Amino acid sequence: MKQTLQLKLTQHLTLTPQLQQSIRLLQLSTLELNQELERFLAENPLLERDEGEEDSAPAARLNGTTTTITTEAEAPAKPDSAPAEDDARSPDADWYLESAGSGSPRDDADDSDYPQLAAESPSLRDHLLQQVSLTPLPERDRRLVALLVDALDEDGYLTQPLEEIAAMLPAELAIEAEELAIALKHLQNLDPTGVGARSPAECLELQLFALPEPTPGLAIALRIVREQLALLAVRDFAKLKKLFGCDDASLRTAHRLIQSLNPRPGGAYSALETRYVVADVIVRKHKGVWSATLNPDAMPKLRINRIYADILQANRGQGGGLTSQLQEARWLIKNVQQRFETIQRVSQSIVDRQRHFFDHGEVAMRPLVLREIADALGLHESTVSRVTTQKFMATPRGIYELKYFFGSHVATEAGGACSATAIRALIKQLVAAEDVKKPLSDSKISQILGQQGIVVARRTIAKYRESLHIPPVNLRKTL
Repeated sequence: MKQTLQLKLTQHLTLTPQLQQSIRLLQLSTLELNQELERFLAENPLLERDEGEEDSAPAARLNGTTTTITTEAEAPAKPDSAPAEDDARSPDADWYLESAGSGSPRDDADDSDYPQLAAESPSLRDHLLQQVSLTPLPERDRRLVALLVDALDEDGYLTQPLEEIAAMLPAELAIEAEELAIALKHLQNLDPTGVGARSPAECLELQLFALPEPTPGLAIALRIVREQLALLAVRDFAKLKKLFGCDDASLRTAHRLIQSLNPRPGGAYSALETRYVVADVIVRKHKGVWSATLNPDAMPKLRINRIYADILQANRGQGGGLTSQLQEARWLIKNVQQRFETIQRVSQSIVDRQRHFFDHGEVAMRPLVLREIADALGLHESTVSRVTTQKFMATPRGIYELKYFFGSHVATEAGGACSATAIRALIKQLVAAEDVKKPLSDSKISQILGQQGIVVARRTIAKYRESLHIPPVNLRKTL
């Protein structure tokens, strides 16, 4: 076989490092972006945050990057008419300054060095053990109660049988299940009421026992909790009235009493992590037009380090590794700016198409898909998907993820389309206005929407209702 050389021209897309970084920054959330920038700031000495210097020094541009230069002549001069410091100081002022200076120097600006941290609330275990230490019990009983405290779950329930706990203890301690049962009684007398229960029924029963005897509906509530809690869960009120021989008013009183109890007594002591959302875009209405602007608090301010940049400019060709880091810093600043510009463009396009939502609410949400925004802005659909993921918009109606404004559509009898978000809002309105004694079934809701020209199957109604965390018709029924 004869070997030959041939030239072939082909075109293919190459993802440069700059383009890869741009795509990566675009899909990050605000929190992830700040974490990524902190890494760049730690690795690249040419990059620094723009802290916003208070002086009014002129800004000089170095290869498209703004740097601040302060000259000695621009420093504000001291007025000649200002009184001398020694002449303006009174004896009382001297005494105050001497007293204030006796300790370590500190001014109001030092407060920033000590961040205010939220006080840590005591855990359920600490709360119970503190009560155990104050009880007049023998030391052995206290240790057994403390042992059961350690066996509680985060809701305050004892899910492990006493026999199993006793079997796990060393044999030389000679602890039997009867002793643990006595310790459990002591535990169940502690605050919060209901702690140490082994089932939801026992938890509610402990709380009912703690109420005074004249409490209305207490007797029926105790019988329901002990015997027929499952019937109450499915709201079979007719069978409950027949079993207990009571009328609607008595059962309603007992039902409300049970609803006032706390089935998770330890939940108030569980540690909850508060997560805050920083909106990337703010939507306002100005002169009847809705507009989307970038949130300045979410935009990191970066710049090139002035000292290193001046050194590189004075010694061109001798920067070595700093020259490449300077280029990387420029790329990062440009990509961050491009990221926010893309977010603003996509957000404004969403606002233009969903302006009825901002005027009238969820029922006016129109169907919208990613391709519609991509075609309008000349972007790829994957780019719009990255922009709308984990990016948030602050509106007069609340804070929403950009993904919230996209959704499927349902055809109407008039030949139009209705968004799934609008249908969910209609379902929520219908359920909120229904008769609690005769709640609307999924089929009935489908019929009502059909009368309004929105054709939705019963299964679709059930799917939307479950996404709204609305219980089925039998669980919404009440007396």
